[in-house]
Amino acid sequence: MRWDGVSEFVYVAEYESFTRAAKELGISTAQVSRQISALEKRLNIKLLYRTTRKVSLTEEGRVFYQHCRSVLDGLDAAEQAVSNLQSKPQGRIKLTAPVTYGEQQLLPLVNDFMMQYSDIEVTAFLSNQKIDLIEGGYDLAIRIGKLSDSTMMAKKLSHRTNFVCAAPSYLNKYGTPHALSKLSQHNCLLGTRDYWHFIDTDPRASDAGKERNLRVSGSIQYNSGHSLVDAALKGLGIVQLPDYYVQKYLASGELISLLDDYREPEESIWAIYPHNRQLSPKIRLLVDYLAEHLA
Repeated sequence: MRWDGVSEFVYVAEYESFTRAAKELGISTAQVSRQISALEKRLNIKLLYRTTRKVSLTEEGRVFYQHCRSVLDGLDAAEQAVSNLQSKPQGRIKLTAPVTYGEQQLLPLVNDFMMQYSDIEVTAFLSNQKIDLIEGGYDLAIRIGKLSDSTMMAKKLSHRTNFVCAAPSYLNKYGTPHALSKLSQHNCLLGTRDYWHFIDTDPRASDAGKERNLRVSGSIQYNSGHSLVDAALKGLGIVQLPDYYVQKYLASGELISLLDDYREPEESIWAIYPHNRQLSPKIRLLVDYLAEHLA
């Protein structure tokens, strides 16, 4: 009886829906509800807040979920360990990643990976929007920066650095800014946001050493990093972009790195995946492969 309702509770916690949990478990919504109600009665604890629009965990429910998830993962691991002795990685992997990072860094490695594992198929959807993995049926997502979804498993793959840079032709004409305050005097090439990230290194500032967002402005705003690089190379202004856009131009001298003392810390690049995907041989192999080659 101690197992009764545990799987149902974990699925509801992860999908935030009795209906979706029932569908995944292959049972009725009423049965899921009965099992969880019986579990709460047995524990004498309220595990879930239920409204007509949303299901969420209580504080006690969050604690219980973490322990139950670990127990179910252990059971999955035992079953998978036996299964892996008789099988090889195969099947489809559905993943999502940011557009440019996916095109330039990720998918070429996925292609190399598939050359080694011919029985694996991959479907990739590149988007700069954060897609719901569970709702979209995704096995894996690549995310950049701070993570907010604690119900997912995560593994750090690599990192990226943002550079502020400009072409020598622009700097020769308009001068080189040596402080953040000077950016207001320059044409800043904007992406989707009208602010740039920095670290405040002024020892006189109350928040010295902390990250800050600086609002900037200019004559160009594109939602394309490649187009912003092109504008910067042609001397139209100063740009802030991740390393994989500008690295080769910094190395060749076509762009000059600026305000290095104010550069924000590296951002982590993560692979995230639902708990029930972590023990799949194909997912584990791909994540390990990406971690090895992106590091």
